[in-house]
Amino acid sequence: MSALLGTDPSTAVGAVAGGVGGLGLWLVYWHLMSRRPRLDDRLAPYLRLSPSTSKLLRSPVARSPFPTLERLIAPVMHDAVSLVERLGSPSADLERRLARAGRRATVEEFRAEQVVWTVLGITCGLALALLLVAGRGTHPIAAAVVVMAAGLTGLVGRDQLLSRQVRLREERLQAELPTIAELLALAVGAGEGALGALERVARTTHGALADEIRQTVADARSGVPLTHALERLADRTGLVVLARFAEAIAVAIERGTPLADVLRAQAEDVREAGRRELMESGGRKELAMMVPVVFLILPVTVVFAVFPGLSVLRLDL
Repeated sequence: MSALLGTDPSTAVGAVAGGVGGLGLWLVYWHLMSRRPRLDDRLAPYLRLSPSTSKLLRSPVARSPFPTLERLIAPVMHDAVSLVERLGSPSADLERRLARAGRRATVEEFRAEQVVWTVLGITCGLALALLLVAGRGTHPIAAAVVVMAAGLTGLVGRDQLLSRQVRLREERLQAELPTIAELLALAVGAGEGALGALERVARTTHGALADEIRQTVADARSGVPLTHALERLADRTGLVVLARFAEAIAVAIERGTPLADVLRAQAEDVREAGRRELMESGGRKELAMMVPVVFLILPVTVVFAVFPGLSVLRLDL
């Protein structure tokens, strides 16, 4: 260890490159040994049930412009996705978050995005580590820590970006709900039924909540009862205000109460909740603004007010 610390930067760079190359060769060997076919894998094609649907009804599969490269990377990507699945959040929770974010991607596709982000982070970390070793003579262990931290940042960063997308979409849904409720009340007051009003609003509006209403109308048109379709809407979004909104519409449909009054009351409740949340946010921001005022501006003001008097006293002495 002491001999490695005393070497020049070029020798340290060579040592890091050699270590990375040796690690890469070991990973290639481990991957080839792990890909050896087992008895279960050899018997699976003969025991798997053939699909009964017609090929004309299957959705077209997007082809890559580099099919050979795709076939070469597919096994490695599969193993990387399995590793990320063990290290990341549970699949059920991830599926709910993808639905709440409004994304149509599957869990496997999101895991693949996490793998890509991790590889990009490792690449950036490796470039930074080589620069640190060559320019500042950083120890190779510290450089390896930088590479691992960069890869972990890429893995966690993609998950945090999904959480941010969920939060922003929930804010859009909550902001659009009063307007949608008023439009539904107008349509119902004009003589439309509940399903007709939902369909009209979905056809004439745009936004995150309009997309969810289109999905609800599609579920109802496919044979699902409207109350169950509204329950699916509440489950997909995960918002309490939308759950109350869907429950109120379902109860009004089942009991025959005036739907327009229920929708207007729901819109007023959502607006009141928005005003209350805005007041609470303003109170929190006001308390946060006290920190720079008390600890930065007030001491500087006191110093400017007291310093002239202290200077005069010192001159008199």
